[in-house]
Amino acid sequence: MALDFEKGGGLLPAIIQDDTTGKVLMLGYMNAESLEKTKETGKVTFYSRSKNRLWTKGETSNNFLIVRSILEDCDNDTLLIKADPQGPTCHTGSDTCFDEINKGGISFLDHLMATIEDRRDNPSDESYTASLFKKGVNKVAQKVGEEAVEVVIEAKDDNDELFLNESADLLFHLMVLLAHKGYKLEDVVKVLEGRHK
Repeated sequence: MALDFEKGGGLLPAIIQDDTTGKVLMLGYMNAESLEKTKETGKVTFYSRSKNRLWTKGETSNNFLIVRSILEDCDNDTLLIKADPQGPTCHTGSDTCFDEINKGGISFLDHLMATIEDRRDNPSDESYTASLFKKGVNKVAQKVGEEAVEVVIEAKDDNDELFLNESADLLFHLMVLLAHKGYKLEDVVKVLEGRHK
């Protein structure tokens, strides 16, 4: 179905969400022309009601919103645009127009898991992750074991940077193993939630 621009007098509300963290960054309005420009340039462009013209977010600040996906709601009268912010979104300097801090944190793991699954489903010769899948489950499981041993060794020393790097390697390779077995990190979280009750 076509978008219903007429319902809002030629404008649709466009919710902008950080593609990685899931935080809502701002709300703007788009007409058909600004939506087309957004699709063409890959940068979120609104119709500014105060300036009565197209306005690309970041045109003066360079804090662009790089488009990752555009979704329509069930009534075809609202857009959800997932984007990668290139700096603070709000003109006040805040991360979001709702004065929230936009940190990657744990939600970045969902983004990383999707990337790992993409490397599994669309392998390329240049990808380290794809090369792990190609070697098979035994090699991936072995790599998890090796990384776990390295975490234990670094935990006994006082080099926090090495400890955190080895911990990141362990988590990454565990996520690759989960994907190889057809699971997601959220499946492990469900087990932990079940134990917590």
